Amino acid sequence: LIVCLTGMPGAGKSTIADGLKSKGYDVINMGNVVRTEAKNRNLEPTGPNLGKLMIELREKNGQGAIAELVVSQIENTKSKVVIIDGIRSNAELEVLRKHGTVKLLAIHASTNTRFGFLKQRGRSDDPQTKENFEDRDNREIGIGISNSIALSDETISNNNLTKDELIDYSLKIIKDWIK
Repeated sequence: LIVCLTGMPGAGKSTIADGLKSKGYDVINMGNVVRTEAKNRNLEPTGPNLGKLMIELREKNGQGAIAELVVSQIENTKSKVVIIDGIRSNAELEVLRKHGTVKLLAIHASTNTRFGFLKQRGRSDDPQTKENFEDRDNREIGIGISNSIALSDETISNNNLTKDELIDYSLKIIKDWIK
C-alpha cells in the first residue's frame, strides 16, 4: 500500500508523515528528493531555487519525474505500507500505481493557518512573506496539485486540530485502508 499525502504547502503533510514515521511507517518525502538534487547541483535550498528545479525536472523528464526519483526507495522498503509525503500531480500518482496500491489522503487548511505553520516550521525553503507564500501556492497549483487534492480518497481538515489529533486521524484512515 502506497499512501500518498497531498495538500497545499503548510497544510500538515509533513506533520502527519513525521508522526507516522514515529509509529514505524516508512516515509518518503518528495521534497527531499528535490533538495538532494539541489545539493548535487550546488544550489542553495531556497524556495525559489527549489521551485525552479522542481519545474525544470518535470519539464525535462515529464510530470511524473519526482515520483520516478522515489521508485527505488519504494522498491527497497521492507514495509507493506509506505507513506509518500508531497504528491503534487496526478502524473506522479500514475508512476506510483505501477509499484503498488495507491491511496491519496488530502490535507486541507486555511490560508492563514498554512502561512502560520510555514513561518513556524523554519525550513530553508519556507516563505517568510505573504508574497512569497502566494508565489509558492501559485507554483503548486500550476503543476497540478489542485487536481490531486480534488481526486483524493479521503480528506482531513487541519484548521483546529492538535498535532496528535491530526496524526491519529490520519492513522485511523490508513488502518481502514489496510483492512
